[in-house]
Amino acid sequence: MLALLKLLQDGRFHSGEALGGVLGISRSAIWKQLQSLEAELGIEVFKVPGRGYRLSAPMTLLNAKEIERNAGDTGWPVFVEASLDSTNAEVFRRLESGCGAPFVLLSERQTAGRGRRGRAWASPFAENLYCSLALRVDGGMRQVEALSLTVGLAVAKALRASGLEAAGLKWPNDILVDGQKIAGILLELSGDPADVCHVVIGVGINVNMAVDATAAIDQPWTSMRQHLGRMIDRNELAGEVLRQLTRYVSLHWQSGFSSVRDEWEVLHLWRGRPVALLAGTNATLGVVLGVDDRGAIRLEVDGVEQVFSGGELSLRLQHDS
Repeated sequence: MLALLKLLQDGRFHSGEALGGVLGISRSAIWKQLQSLEAELGIEVFKVPGRGYRLSAPMTLLNAKEIERNAGDTGWPVFVEASLDSTNAEVFRRLESGCGAPFVLLSERQTAGRGRRGRAWASPFAENLYCSLALRVDGGMRQVEALSLTVGLAVAKALRASGLEAAGLKWPNDILVDGQKIAGILLELSGDPADVCHVVIGVGINVNMAVDATAAIDQPWTSMRQHLGRMIDRNELAGEVLRQLTRYVSLHWQSGFSSVRDEWEVLHLWRGRPVALLAGTNATLGVVLGVDDRGAIRLEVDGVEQVFSGGELSLRLQHDS
């Protein structure tokens, strides 16, 4: 189906005979694929006798070679799929089948996209960026300490370089614009914690999703299109994200989060804000002071500084908690 979509993405009419000739399949097979596009991906296709088929609007699909070209010399091969349950889940399957890291996997759609703490991530077709990077880690998992914060910094830098200068960071791994979530990070690990392991870095960015696109999101959200008032070239954005990840992950491997902590704090949106730190049903009220060299959140609680870290913690502004 992806090959057919690439031929139709210009928004012009194409005859079934011409499409079948390019793809080497029959006109009836083209018809079946068009039905699948509508039923499975929700893509509207106009069918006009004597003229052929065209999409209701032009569409720019992800292109692995273009993304690699935009990213520069990362050394990370890029793969693009039409639809996956989750890019992170597929990366783990490929690692288990012997695919060597590093590599990058993107999908036009996710049917079971997820974020931190198991929250669903809305993933409509060809509108946003769903990207996972697989990296091998030698020497144990200590090297990935606070890596999610470093990745968040890289993504925020990519958004700002793409024109979204209001993008900032919320601990531990969300990117916000005007208090609304625009991107999230999900890191998952596999392997021997004391020796060789893999870290899979999942990045989800709301790019061209319209405000009325979905009701499945259970928190305030926005997209680049909404804030910039124009459609975003996802191939350019993906290249910029990978370029920034190359830089900041390299710094993290060399010197840890402490080497980028000051940059992270510059984009820290909730410093000085009263918050509730949630751990299950327990809440700690305090004022955000910042983060430490290990990526833990620093709060002033009853006049005393306390430090908190852990994958099950969640931070909320006090009036939202």
